[in-house]
Amino acid sequence: MADLIVAIGLVFVIEGLLYAAFPNAMRKMVEDMTRLPDSSLRTVGVIALFIGVLIVWFVRG
Repeated sequence: MADLIVAIGLVFVIEGLLYAAFPNAMRKMVEDMTRLPDSSLRTVGVIALFIGVLIVWFVRG
């Protein structure tokens, strides 16, 4: 459970860093995402999920 909380914290750190360092680029990216079809967002989400699971699997074995 502690690992899950740490992982969520790291997500917040990375997200916060991106918004703090590149606010205009992040705003444009979010605006662009609203124009994408749901299927494209879902595909990217599934790919990201798969990569994340693989990373955790390889690191945690």
